[in-house]
Amino acid sequence: MMRASVTNQRPTIFVVDDDSAVRDALKLLLRSVGQSVETYGAGSEFLEAYSEDRPGCLVLDIRMPGMSGLELQQKLNEKHSILPIIFITGHGDVPMAVEAMQAGAVDFIQKPFRDQDLIDRINQALEKDTSNRAALGERNDIRRRLETLTPREREVLDLVVHGKANKVIAGDLKLSQRTVEIHRARVMEKMQASSLAHLVRMVLEVGQV
Repeated sequence: MMRASVTNQRPTIFVVDDDSAVRDALKLLLRSVGQSVETYGAGSEFLEAYSEDRPGCLVLDIRMPGMSGLELQQKLNEKHSILPIIFITGHGDVPMAVEAMQAGAVDFIQKPFRDQDLIDRINQALEKDTSNRAALGERNDIRRRLETLTPREREVLDLVVHGKANKVIAGDLKLSQRTVEIHRARVMEKMQASSLAHLVRMVLEVGQV
């Protein structure tokens, strides 16, 4: 599984296209507006070089010999990659582009396209990447807090987020109500929850219910 984290690294635009003229043109365009760019002539080259902790977005030709753009997208999905993908397509590739969007691509752009249209879509993809990584960082923080709970605190947490009152939890776990209250307070403290609703939202966020 690819691991991503919030980082202060400068985002990179990764261009994957088998046509060297397209790669060179996109590199020139994107560097002219101050973007960091890396280009690859094949999906396999990109997969070998890319690390998920590098922020940015992927500009990907949908039709390539060997590994197609859709196949590269599938391999990234299998690795749980969060890198946003913009597909470059031809006029006859709309059905493939729709398939790519259904598989999680953030956008596609048809050839020929205006330079500014591509730049705008890349900027939107970079914003999405930033928000994705921030959300992933928050989920990782929640998981780390969950790992600090004792087995008993985890039992109390599970019952609390299912709406059980302290008195009911005490009966279920054969504890005094006061003991349940103590465990519950410790759970709130360790999870850094400002309210019961906040606690439930965090647990739901990481799919622990």
